[in-house]
Amino acid sequence: MSHPLTRGLDLDSPQTTSLRRRLIQQKSFLRQFYQDCYRLVANSLATGIDGPVLELGSGGGFIKEHLTDCITSEIQQVPAVDIILNGQQLPFGDHTLSGTVMLDVFHHVPRAKSLLREATRCIKPGGKMVMFEPWNTRWSRFVYRNLHHEPFDPDCPQWELPKGGPMSMANSALPWIVFERDRRRFETLFPEWRIEKIQLQAPFRYLLSGGVAYRSFLPGGWYGVCKRFEGLLQPWLRHWAMFALVVLKRKTP
Repeated sequence: MSHPLTRGLDLDSPQTTSLRRRLIQQKSFLRQFYQDCYRLVANSLATGIDGPVLELGSGGGFIKEHLTDCITSEIQQVPAVDIILNGQQLPFGDHTLSGTVMLDVFHHVPRAKSLLREATRCIKPGGKMVMFEPWNTRWSRFVYRNLHHEPFDPDCPQWELPKGGPMSMANSALPWIVFERDRRRFETLFPEWRIEKIQLQAPFRYLLSGGVAYRSFLPGGWYGVCKRFEGLLQPWLRHWAMFALVVLKRKTP
């Protein structure tokens, strides 16, 4: 079931990132999933934003369809992004950003504390960090450990990742570790931030889309049906969710 265009590719190659962008556009079910993700992110920024918003890890995405003035960025040279940068060393002045957004990026950050310190420096009081990331539940542990190529270690004691490439270096459990398991530690280290929302999401849609590595398991016309079915599972998402929308708000003085 692996997608023929992705077989044997180097995960850390810029060409792989560009190919993933093409696959997301071509696969109807997958594109609809990403459209919903970007709507959630954009809606979370709908109020209180006055100034530039930076997206980290933009290479495969299309956030400007939803946030037209967003500054897009990547850590390596790929087409169709505004700036190449490292999220752990942002080239922006103090309190110059209204927010940062990221989709499936935080769990690839080698030193999460460095990224959070830079966000604290650059984002204005009242601004936000919004991310859509993998999450740790009974169902997701099974999926990520058995059906996904990225490491998933919810028992990892630290927030750092072992050395590796920008895409192959990962711990898909990292967002859950920082904002759920180690929430008190996060609040102690970064008292400037308040966790405004953790909204569990998407038990099956991404899996059924085949992601960027596999063929779609369902045609795009079935997307709405699957989304409505997931809505019925809302009371049980703490067991079934594969992702979470995490919204952090920079406290005002």
